[in-house]
Amino acid sequence: MKLYTFRTIITPDKPKGYHGFVPLLPGLHTCGDSIKEVKKNLNEAIVCHVQGLIKDGESVPKEEDALEMVQTFSEKEFSFNC
Repeated sequence: MKLYTFRTIITPDKPKGYHGFVPLLPGLHTCGDSIKEVKKNLNEAIVCHVQGLIKDGESVPKEEDALEMVQTFSEKEFSFNC
């Protein structure tokens, strides 16, 4: 059986609740009042999205095709002295 892995990101959504998305699946965003709810919504959205890709004959993106980076900037770099 083939397995699919997707990185999901959940962040606080002001003024309340949480926002979740899947970087590898553009346009796939969801929200909820709790992290548990967002995780459930993400699972449902991922299944639906991937089913649509397969039905349309499109390839399902793979995490190993993605590059993840974390970049750090100093406060000075954001000053307007450019």
